[in-house]
Amino acid sequence: MNGQVTYQAIVLGASAGGMAVVKNLVTSLPKDFSMALLIVQHIGDTSDGIWAQLLNDKSQVFVKEADEKESVKEGTVYLAPANYHLLVEPDHTLTLTVDERVNYARPSIDVLFETAAEAYGKHLIGIVCTGGNFDGAKGLAYIKEKGGLTIVQDPETAETPAMPKAALQATEVDHVLNMQDITELLLQIDHQQSKSK
Repeated sequence: MNGQVTYQAIVLGASAGGMAVVKNLVTSLPKDFSMALLIVQHIGDTSDGIWAQLLNDKSQVFVKEADEKESVKEGTVYLAPANYHLLVEPDHTLTLTVDERVNYARPSIDVLFETAAEAYGKHLIGIVCTGGNFDGAKGLAYIKEKGGLTIVQDPETAETPAMPKAALQATEVDHVLNMQDITELLLQIDHQQSKSK
């Protein structure tokens, strides 16, 4: 962690095998966790949003599906709704679109990562987790290019390692960790930032 940088938001992308890792991470966050967390989990086009409700019921932080034009708030977890791309605008509001699929996916991890990198620059943390394609690799490289912190789930610990491997091939990342260690790193960063306020 760079002690000079304050991180404001985290973006996380997951696909095959991702539901469990996302659940474990989100339910591990304490009530006073201060960073916003925006998640693209590849899900079926007709998913009805019940997953966000289930996660919220089990979590100490507020978990919801992202809404059009809402402002990103600290300590809140936003899930991309089924069949919508989730974008972060420069003023840290959210946009949902039904534009063309990217990497065969909508929502696309790359779309979230690239727009969040533009909006947050070096104050962003990007995480690529388990998945069976290459979505997120280009976006994570862009987060790195903009000065953000980049983390990839260790492919050896991923249920489906293709997506973490693609991210590792796309850029030189800051951390390659198992999900438990990723969670602990985020908690450590958040704790240190809270102490310095």
